[in-house]
Amino acid sequence: MDLEKREPARAARVRDRVRTADLADLQDDDPCPALDPESGLCDLYAARPITCRTFGPPVRCDSGVVGVCELCFIGASDDIIRDCIVDPDPDDLESALIEELAQATGARETTTVARALAVPA
Repeated sequence: MDLEKREPARAARVRDRVRTADLADLQDDDPCPALDPESGLCDLYAARPITCRTFGPPVRCDSGVVGVCELCFIGASDDIIRDCIVDPDPDDLESALIEELAQATGARETTTVARALAVPA
């Protein structure tokens, strides 16, 4: 991870937060372990994963349903929302990450930022 090369102390703090977090019981409203608890800022922002980069714009799920952040699109027409839809993983990087996680942990699960951070560097 680039953060480990540039700021090893910060990277160590992120990994410590991940190790102490109960990833099996991480709830939607729990803070991401990548967030600095003092500042509330993301310690991985410059190298944030696809999930974090696509929060906000409309995203079409595998089921065809379009998920939209209501706070970003207040009063937007269906046409405007449709014009803003993004494909969050056009190169299918998540499948590669799931495979890497499976090899590292022995478990094949849907990825989350926290689980990806738990993979040894």
